[in-house]
Amino acid sequence: MKIASVLAAAALMSLSCVGVATADPAQSQDDFLARLNALCGQRFEGRVVTTDAADAKFASERLVMQVRDCSPDEVRIPFAVGSDRSRTWVVTKTDTGLRLKHDHRHADGTTDVLHWYGGDTVKAGTAERQEFPVDAESIALFNENDAAVSTTNVWAMEVHPDRVFAYELRRPNRHFRVEFDLTKPMAD
Repeated sequence: MKIASVLAAAALMSLSCVGVATADPAQSQDDFLARLNALCGQRFEGRVVTTDAADAKFASERLVMQVRDCSPDEVRIPFAVGSDRSRTWVVTKTDTGLRLKHDHRHADGTTDVLHWYGGDTVKAGTAERQEFPVDAESIALFNENDAAVSTTNVWAMEVHPDRVFAYELRRPNRHFRVEFDLTKPMAD
């Protein structure tokens, strides 16, 4: 009887491991996009939570993100820094994961010289956090426009439902993070 119990437990453990090994790694990315879509049509105020001196101007401005233009495959998030509405984060589903691009435009709608940079996920991430290392196209753009310091950028986004949305930039000697309070959607 004791041997049968041990064998049954071992069989259950091996079955549970098989379930984990065959899980779809893209599911966490689909779940992440679904979390972004759940915020569609809402605006949230944020604040810089890192203390780098380079972020003083951002930290002194009103920061507002609006989740809009949502579909199962793409979400656009305009990000306003005070009266500067030149930035939009674009998260897109690709054949291999997720892509984050930065749509930078001038007030007249023309594209900034540093436009459409970003990266693709290289790991599955989680439903809460996705990381986007800089892609080759962006590295070339940065090198061509005296922004070589950005060639090692890794951007991240986090969505913790009913709590916080975060946008983050990391590279050697640089960490920038903005958090938005999801408990207080802004009125239109």
